[in-house]
Amino acid sequence: MKNKFYFIYLILVLSTTSCNGQATTKNDKQTTKNKKDMQLNPLTEAEKRVILFKGTDRPFTGEFTDKFDRGTYICRQCDAPLYRSDDKFHSNCGWPSFDDEIPGAVKKIRDADGQRIEIICAKCDGHLGHVFYGEGFTDKNTRHCVNSTSMKFIQKKVE
Repeated sequence: MKNKFYFIYLILVLSTTSCNGQATTKNDKQTTKNKKDMQLNPLTEAEKRVILFKGTDRPFTGEFTDKFDRGTYICRQCDAPLYRSDDKFHSNCGWPSFDDEIPGAVKKIRDADGQRIEIICAKCDGHLGHVFYGEGFTDKNTRHCVNSTSMKFIQKKVE
């Protein structure tokens, strides 16, 4: 009887945890289902390396590092708006830098090493880069260091 109870308990625990051992909720399952059903843009191998496998553009090589036209930066994988050009600044770090994101567009996750904070698209979880605080580049004291590969740019129409 004791073994039967243990077996049932084990099955119950395993059925309510995800692969990483964290308890799942109905909301987590719904979010996962929604992301699987989401229409995503096809990615090149280089884009997959950055967006899916958390790679990094080489510094000073990205197409948006020195771009300061007016418009909106969107996720290359799902087209969600991420950043406005008004929040972009030149940090001389080698990657596009923003001191703010469009509200709700970016999720922040502490890296496994505990040293940096990764930023990902809130809609599709695509890797964008990292966020840093306290560097003093702008009044907001925040720098989103974003891979050009992770974004597309939509030019603001001239009126």
